[in-house]
Amino acid sequence: MVSTIAELFYEACSKGLPDALAAKSGGTYVPISHAELIDRVERLALALRARGLQAGDHVAIVSENRPEWAILDYACALSGMPSVPIYPTLNGPQTSYVLRNSGARWVFCSTAEQVQKVIGQKDELPALEGIVMMDDGREPEGSGVLHWSRLLDEGQAMDGRRSEVRAWAAERRAGDLLTLIYTSGTTGDPKGAMLTHGNVVSNILASVPVLDIRLGDRSLSFLPLSHIFERMAGHYALLYAGASIYYAESIATVVADLQLVRPTILVAVPRINEKIYATVRDNVAGSSIVKRFIFHWAMLAGRLALPFIYENRPAPLWIRFQLWWSRHLVFNKILARTGGNLRFGVSGGAPLAGMLLEFFCCIGLPIIEGYGLTETSPVIAFNRIGEIAPGKVGRPIYEEWEGKPFVRIAADGEILCRGPNVMLGYWKNTLATAEAIDAEGYFHTGDIGELDDLGRLKITDRKKEIIVTSGGKNVAPQPIEERLKTDKYIAQAVLIGDKRNFITALLVPNFASMRRWAGLKGIAFADDRDLAGKPEVKAKLMQRVELANAHLANYERIKKIAVLPAELTLEGGQLTPSLKVKRRVVNQEFGHLIEAMYLEPKLPG
Repeated sequence: MVSTIAELFYEACSKGLPDALAAKSGGTYVPISHAELIDRVERLALALRARGLQAGDHVAIVSENRPEWAILDYACALSGMPSVPIYPTLNGPQTSYVLRNSGARWVFCSTAEQVQKVIGQKDELPALEGIVMMDDGREPEGSGVLHWSRLLDEGQAMDGRRSEVRAWAAERRAGDLLTLIYTSGTTGDPKGAMLTHGNVVSNILASVPVLDIRLGDRSLSFLPLSHIFERMAGHYALLYAGASIYYAESIATVVADLQLVRPTILVAVPRINEKIYATVRDNVAGSSIVKRFIFHWAMLAGRLALPFIYENRPAPLWIRFQLWWSRHLVFNKILARTGGNLRFGVSGGAPLAGMLLEFFCCIGLPIIEGYGLTETSPVIAFNRIGEIAPGKVGRPIYEEWEGKPFVRIAADGEILCRGPNVMLGYWKNTLATAEAIDAEGYFHTGDIGELDDLGRLKITDRKKEIIVTSGGKNVAPQPIEERLKTDKYIAQAVLIGDKRNFITALLVPNFASMRRWAGLKGIAFADDRDLAGKPEVKAKLMQRVELANAHLANYERIKKIAVLPAELTLEGGQLTPSLKVKRRVVNQEFGHLIEAMYLEPKLPG
């Protein structure tokens, strides 16, 4: 059994696929076989050693998803050089912080723009010796930047020494540091989670058999590889299981790339699933009354089948008959927009709303939802086919570890985890490590949850994000926000109310639905920003909020709202790379709107 990423790499590449990886060139996908992948990885490893890098040296990666990212990561893993992935969306000072804190000797950048970002901070980086640009374009003048192609040429000139790389790979041990992954977080400076080869491999070996990834499966990689979810599930696990990985050209081209790649597996975060669902819903709303009727009938047929789909057992003949027609008339056309070949989806990074899980299972795309954190490599639990339950993330991947429960619920409801997937600690941060991992070796996740009678885990909220009103009431914002986002007029929601005497919310309208509604009502507007400022829109959204309020306790109910003029985005700095809301940033950026809600008289109720 494999115990290191180095062993995993060579075992995976023995499968001999012609398209282990593939990336676009000139509008078409160009494959890289397993044999070619080994060649490039070993040549790069030789070139790095020849340039003076040794086992234990840290190598940073500032790049979008592309084959070079994977090749470099495996070269580092074989050579014993811990990799330090950095989100390419970070600005210069943020990138500099990670490079400086990690002590990276070399950094690989995808483009001249990313190179310039590093060069602009070079005076702050005394440990940084080498900068490599993956693109073949012109590097900034006088920068001393190396080109990726030159390193591969240098490695090719040493082809006779390829056996040395195999020897280095054989030296790797499960306890060796594989990577430093800096948690994006919503507050404070990021911390570098130290993950070993054994941490990540244990997660892969526990996950792949249950996920039913097959030789010849195909996935489109578009979630950032700098995030542990995509790196484990969409990078290491897929290669190990014999699936092909095709890289999206960009987030903007995902829809078109899905049509070209026709993947069998979709690895996504809930925000991506929300956008797919919202697009379908908006298309239905804008269609004829006959098409709307057929869609809603099909969804009804799908919901009748859901209990059987969740438990993976045959439905009665009359339900199967309706489900066949609903898929033939409606659902297959929806799935065709994803390439028409998907067997299942994997969701992680944040909770998936129950309504979304229901929708995708109805249309014939079961979603396997996982739960975990960077510090746990990442998977702690996930739903198995046949055990799906909306609102729950399934059973933990182990029942116990070394004679103790793998997952334990603390007295205050916090989820604790102790197992082979738990990180060594935080890089150069013993205080944060001691706060995160207790004397028994349990990692404190910061999430509140519970286990049901079947051992399935349910996440109720983040411990640090619990809103405590001035009246002492605890309000979990996440479930309420998820309920609001399933409304067709609401795209995003952020609850406010900590240390306040009532709950309010910042809402981003679903502008497609809201534009259609405004047109029917004869409300004139110049653009979306103008539309968001209309009092009629605010009143409409408050009506929708009241529908959610009807299911909440009085102290949880949203008394006032403020309408935001544009979507919260990763580029705007309001979302983490896994597309979760940075509450601190949002509170600061929209502080004037928040304060205004609490200065005005509270609505009755």
